[in-house]
Amino acid sequence: MQKQKKVLLSEDNDDIRKMLVMRLEVAGYDVFQARDGEEAIESVKNEKPDIVILDLMMPKLSGFEVCRMLKFDDAYKDIPIIVLSALDQQRDREKAFETGADAYFIKPFDLALLINKIETLIA
Repeated sequence: MQKQKKVLLSEDNDDIRKMLVMRLEVAGYDVFQARDGEEAIESVKNEKPDIVILDLMMPKLSGFEVCRMLKFDDAYKDIPIIVLSALDQQRDREKAFETGADAYFIKPFDLALLINKIETLIA
């Protein structure tokens, strides 16, 4: 049997986080949660996820900062990062990719497309 893939979901909105955790677990993923940027960094260090799903606007450390910190650390730079954000300006998208994001989804997003992108990035 194949080992469950680990997903770190870093999202400060409780409703979005709970919905995503439920849907990702149904899709067969082992989901870890973080409510702010500092928890996200700690969770990556402790859990070594296969992929990170990251909100941009979070307390303590923004998603941009978390993304940059992970992508510039040799221990974590190969972990794919999907950004989820209400920010839909081109400059926000560009900044996310500059800091190391592998994909960018604007809220509200299509869950099937998100799961498809997760599967593609960790394949």
